[in-house]
Amino acid sequence: MFVPRRFWFLVCLACLGSGWSGNARPAVAQNNDCLPPQPGEYILLVLTETQASQRLLERSLPEDTPTTICRYLGDSVTRVGGFRTLEVADNWGRFSREIVGLYAVVVEASGANSPPPLSQSTAYNPRPLGEGYAVLVDFFNQPEIAAQVQQTVGQNVGLASYFSRPYLLALYTPDEAIANRTLRQLSDRGFGAVMVDSRQVILLSPRVNYP
Repeated sequence: MFVPRRFWFLVCLACLGSGWSGNARPAVAQNNDCLPPQPGEYILLVLTETQASQRLLERSLPEDTPTTICRYLGDSVTRVGGFRTLEVADNWGRFSREIVGLYAVVVEASGANSPPPLSQSTAYNPRPLGEGYAVLVDFFNQPEIAAQVQQTVGQNVGLASYFSRPYLLALYTPDEAIANRTLRQLSDRGFGAVMVDSRQVILLSPRVNYP
């Protein structure tokens, strides 16, 4: 059975549970400037200029994550708050940038760090795949799985959305036989892989970056 390696940017619900504070609340839209973090709190500001990117981020975060849509330096962002430690906030920031594909910065209450303008980030440009077959892998909030999937299939791994859920895109091909072969290869290694009609898949990023 495949056991994923733990890299420095591991994001998992266990560490989130030990590093998260605050009560659950749904995302709240507002046009005001983002509130600064409270003493001892770290927040994440994620560039979400469209409703599509806002929904993508919400689907990628665990349930009951406290979020607010607000303004930061003229940009529309999602404020993700309630982190007790910088390490946990950094983990989720890397997850947002490297897996979800949305630029994010961490802000601490002391104001010691000065986050850059979020508009410097790469544009978020999702697009539907064409006709064919897509082999998707559920990464279960463990972004390090992307490196293992790439080693298995021997090519870059992307990020895609299928029925509003994010998946790693292991393969997109018009050849059903190739898709089936890749699916068996991944399943034999213990990955949670599925083969689907690629016309129902939205490509979020053609390549997932990891160290």
